[in-house]
Amino acid sequence: MTATLNPYLLDNFAPVQTESTVDELPVLGKLPPELNGMFVRNGPNPQFPPLGQYHWFDGDGMLHGVRIQDGRASYCNRYIRTQGFEQEQQAGRALFGGLLQPSPAGFKNVANTALVWHRNHLLALWEGGEPHAIALPNLDTVGSYTFNGKLTSPVTAHPKVDPVTGEMMFFGYSLAQPPYVKYSVVSAEGELLRTVPIDLPVGVMMHDFAITERYAIFMDLPLTFRLERLQKGEPAFAFERDRPSRFGILPRQGDNQAIRWFEAPSCYVFHTLNAYEAADEIVLIACRMGSTSILGASPSSHEGDNRQIGSDLPLLYRWRFNLRTGTVQEETLDDRPCEFPRINEQYLGRQTRYGYAGKSAPTEMPKFDGLLKFDLHNQSVQVHSFGIGRYGGEGVFVPRPGSTVEDDGWLMTFVHDESQDTSELVIIGTQAMTDEAIARIQIPQRVPYGFHGAWVSLP
Repeated sequence: MTATLNPYLLDNFAPVQTESTVDELPVLGKLPPELNGMFVRNGPNPQFPPLGQYHWFDGDGMLHGVRIQDGRASYCNRYIRTQGFEQEQQAGRALFGGLLQPSPAGFKNVANTALVWHRNHLLALWEGGEPHAIALPNLDTVGSYTFNGKLTSPVTAHPKVDPVTGEMMFFGYSLAQPPYVKYSVVSAEGELLRTVPIDLPVGVMMHDFAITERYAIFMDLPLTFRLERLQKGEPAFAFERDRPSRFGILPRQGDNQAIRWFEAPSCYVFHTLNAYEAADEIVLIACRMGSTSILGASPSSHEGDNRQIGSDLPLLYRWRFNLRTGTVQEETLDDRPCEFPRINEQYLGRQTRYGYAGKSAPTEMPKFDGLLKFDLHNQSVQVHSFGIGRYGGEGVFVPRPGSTVEDDGWLMTFVHDESQDTSELVIIGTQAMTDEAIARIQIPQRVPYGFHGAWVSLP
């Protein structure tokens, strides 16, 4: 597929070239008066036509931010100025290849995937390298962030910040050489305290993980990277369907000697919703796919127990790992395809009643036509629909300031109207999910579909 025909460079997946700052945005509805902060979303936005085959994960990171203050809203968007971005800008053309077609120059850190707020720092993340610090509210790139030079691994796009202790846990993975995973703990003050290796038999794409109050949960899933396949002229990545999934339970302050591995049927998980402890069990809730070809990785076998053979459709699942008996139970929680799960992160690592996710649209491209609210106690689901021809992204949960009720807050996401080619930031009350949005902030330019966002409270 040539770059000009690549669907991830067309329509609302296409990049925008303008960096804007606009005050006093029009608002349909009314902004909650207690909302003061900034919604920021990350995503891929190549500044130049890419070399070779383009994958959606390859684009330069661009942040789109909406500042809400005293009932008013403003907007800005900025490229994340990584070293590779600056090199290409100076050259006036693309210099680096991508996931599907590497170049002799190798890969660049595009910082395009997610965001984490920790110790008053906003970090833009890409799992193949170090984070980049971002200034608020102007979204300028401060520079790469290496925890005062202590960082010795890449950093996952999905670190976990414990809402009680303030610690941040993350991992980084290596594809071609051991140790294939390193696990790190950062103190509430931002000091990288320890990094320990986690032994895996082969390099795998490990996109996310989970924490509980006392444990970290790693996923050794069968989307593997093998140089021997590459040497045969085959794709280095493949989904090895006859290989089981392994889930490693590690005490948060432990090392590789303390990890316990549990086997389950072959699957792939991009994103976890949450995990918690319940008596002898560790419970994990995540969006599970029977297989994945997201990296052009065709399943390498049709053997094994796979209840969604040939399906990339993610469904919300629950696993129970019994630390006393060593057994594993897994079950489907809902039959609606969904992704980008989020919770009220004030409850991260503790048992939660509610979870939220993007409702996958029945389209060839990865789009969400609404948001789902899961009641995990009653096993019920509420749906907020964006409307015909309107598609959004991840719903970021924003808790109401001062509230102690888990679902008291809002979901925020950018929504694009394909018939009008316009974008807006939509704010949905989570205790009235099926109602219309309480506020729709009109964005002065198109916001391409992207990845993950964050809300940062600001004075």
